[in-house]
Amino acid sequence: MGRLTGGDPSLLRRINSAVVLRALRGAENFPTLTDLVGQTGLSRPTVEGVVDGLVETGLVAEAPASPAARRQGRPARRFRFRAEAGHALGIEIGPHRVTAVLSDLTGHVVGSQERLVTQEAGPPERLARVRAGVSDLLRRTGVPRATLRSVGVGTPGVVRADGTLTLCTALPGWTGLPLGERLGRSFRCPVLVENDANAAVLGERWKGVAHGCDDVVMVLAGLSPGAGSLIGGRLHRGFGGAAGEIGALHLLGREAFPERLLSTTEDPLHPLDEAAVAQVFRLARTGDTRASEAVDRYVRRLVHQVAALVLALDPELVVVGGWTAGLYGVLDPLRRELERYCLRPPRIELSGLGEKAVATGALRLALDHVEERLFSVAETP
Repeated sequence: MGRLTGGDPSLLRRINSAVVLRALRGAENFPTLTDLVGQTGLSRPTVEGVVDGLVETGLVAEAPASPAARRQGRPARRFRFRAEAGHALGIEIGPHRVTAVLSDLTGHVVGSQERLVTQEAGPPERLARVRAGVSDLLRRTGVPRATLRSVGVGTPGVVRADGTLTLCTALPGWTGLPLGERLGRSFRCPVLVENDANAAVLGERWKGVAHGCDDVVMVLAGLSPGAGSLIGGRLHRGFGGAAGEIGALHLLGREAFPERLLSTTEDPLHPLDEAAVAQVFRLARTGDTRASEAVDRYVRRLVHQVAALVLALDPELVVVGGWTAGLYGVLDPLRRELERYCLRPPRIELSGLGEKAVATGALRLALDHVEERLFSVAETP
């Protein structure tokens, strides 16, 4: 193994700065220089120089001494990580609403905003709602736009690494849209675009029922279900970003189209929207025979889709979210059927974040990018 020497003092300074900054960010109380020396293993002059530099950048501030400490004489200097020095923004752009969640650099949410939008809205109207919602959120929280360090976006569809939607059937005009570029014009920071199910699984692992799990499948069970997967704690996007598009399984059989599965008559369900589907689920709860049969068909299809992922990935946990989870009980049928189909049935839980899963995951995506930059030892160009 190679040995790090003093031949690159700038690299050593960046490493030391990252070590001290991590210690300050993770501290429960305001540490002194002596505390930081003990936590980092660095020399006192090194820690003192690093802290002074971090104060100059605005990421660290000297914490005021308590009255009791002042009465005892000249107190030791204490320092704090300035979580308010920057902010991260998570945005969900969905068929019926756009949601924005704003946090400081520690992930503490300082505000959120939701605006409704029609399913038929094209890109200009939908993006206008996003921009207006973000502007209102920043104004209401008193956060300057210039403090935004990263923006994460979760939206339906197959997303390329540059933020372009290569395919999206849920939102009109979304296929081919360079979403990252279009939103990037509104921000002076990186904009990271991710598939909504991928964002949701990040959110559930951060603040939901998947906390602490490294192998997770998150299913957004809607008209065209999608799934996001963590394998070994890392998001699995696939070669072209299309991993988890289980809604496409309906192409294997005409009878599996949702408008036929959920129909309570001989004709396909029309219009095929959430309101019409919600009515089918409501009728099923009242004991309507044909509605119950329609829901059973839908659940069976969902079981087959989830079973395919479980057999391929062997996750510890399957999280079910999306509007279906709130319309009808899907957990018990899923558990029963997966025990029949799968060699090792996983634990199955309802989303702990509900409608907030995608926006929360988008915020986590933005924070991950911010933290990567804050604690990077690579030289910033």
